[in-house]
Parts: sequence; structure tokens; C-alpha cells
Amino acid sequence: PTNLRMSDPTLDDLSDSDELSSGSRKTNGPDDERLRWKHDSWRDSAVPGQPKSMPLEVRRARLEEAYRTIIECVGDDPNRQGLLETPARAAKSMLFLTKGYQENLESAVSGARFVEDYNELVAVKDIQFYSLCEHHLIPFYGKVHIGYIPTGKVIGLSKFARISEMYARRLQVQERMTKQIAHAIRDAIQPSGVGVVIEAAHMCMCMRGVEKSGAKTVTSCMLGTFLDDPRTRDEFLRNTVRP
Repeated sequence: PTNLRMSDPTLDDLSDSDELSSGSRKTNGPDDERLRWKHDSWRDSAVPGQPKSMPLEVRRARLEEAYRTIIECVGDDPNRQGLLETPARAAKSMLFLTKGYQENLESAVSGARFVEDYNELVAVKDIQFYSLCEHHLIPFYGKVHIGYIPTGKVIGLSKFARISEMYARRLQVQERMTKQIAHAIRDAIQPSGVGVVIEAAHMCMCMRGVEKSGAKTVTSCMLGTFLDDPRTRDEFLRNTVRP
């Protein structure tokens, strides 16, 4: 839901300096108190589709332990020199790549709604995004094209990128992400119509499975006048995805 709010420190500034040194980091094992945080109660109370709030340090510790297990399961030694810091780096990276779970529509728009007497097409094209396929946890990436018809309110242009980023930085499928972006813009400023098109390459098709590089997936979501009026829809598509 667009109003999801989870109390947690920001993940935007998770830098290398934020990592604990190898000498001070606690060992992630059965005695690590961060790994014992409400394990059973957290699972029992979890609601499908509604992520539960968990302290940042707990999430990071559990991710580190999970990555150590992955390294062992693929046949390598997490204690060898080249892999000693890999679980911590991978955990920090995963928290950044999924930071959209900690954001909501209000924080993304951040008050950038403006009264303006304009009721023609506004289109922003080629918004770059990177996301993780929820089926294989492998990246998919591409461009988002957004258009809307205002009804007395416009939104700061950079907020289209922030809204797209908020949904991209989650475990996703392209079809759902397309709808989420369109519905978020509708909820933010109630335009007469919204159109969203996403073009993306999926690494799960390129580096595994059928291994077909160059394939592109295109999804769209049309709301209001973009759905009902072919001329409005055509104008949007001509200004964004059509040559």
C-alpha cells in the first residue's frame, strides 16, 4: 500500500564507513543476540504482503548469517581471506537494494504538490531504474515513462523518479511495479488520467534459464482519460515510447 510506513533509520547512507571492523564485529552464530530477536513471534505474527518492522541491526545480522550460509552451500569457505567481509558487504547491499520497503508515498512526494492552471499532457520519459525480480532475486532494469493530465495540481518532476525508485527498490515483478507507480501518482494529485509504461531487461532471462540476451519486456498501466480516450493515450505513447 502507498501509505506503508515503517520506523527505521534511513538506509541511504549505508556506506563502507558504516561497517563494523572485523575486529569489533560480533560473530554471527547461535550466541549472537541480534539473531535471536523475536524469531518465533516475528514469524507467527507476519502478515503476507505486509512486511514487519525489524530493527536495522537485527536485519543486517540475519542477512549476514544468511549470506554466510549461501557461501557455504555453493561450496566455498566464508572464512577464507577473500570472503571474510563478503557477508557484511552483501547484507548492506541488499538493505540498500530493498530500501523502498522503508519509504511511502508521502515521503517520496515530500510536499511537492503545486496548484497550477494546466490541464494538458505532462510526460517524463526515460527514468532509469534497477530492481530485483522476486522470483530469483536477480536484477531487472530499464526505463519508466510517465504521463498525466493535471486537474489543478501538478507534482514536482523529480518526484516521478522518487516514486519509481520507491517501488523499484523492493522485490518486484514488472507488472505490479507498473500499476503501483500509476496508482501512486493518481493518489498523490488526483489527475484526470495517468499513463505508465516500463521497458525492462530481465537478467533471469539472460544469465540463466533460456539465456536470451536482448529480450525486452514492456508493460503499461492506463488510468482515467488515458484508458478511456484513445487520442490522449496515443499522444502519451508518441511522446514517450514510440519512435
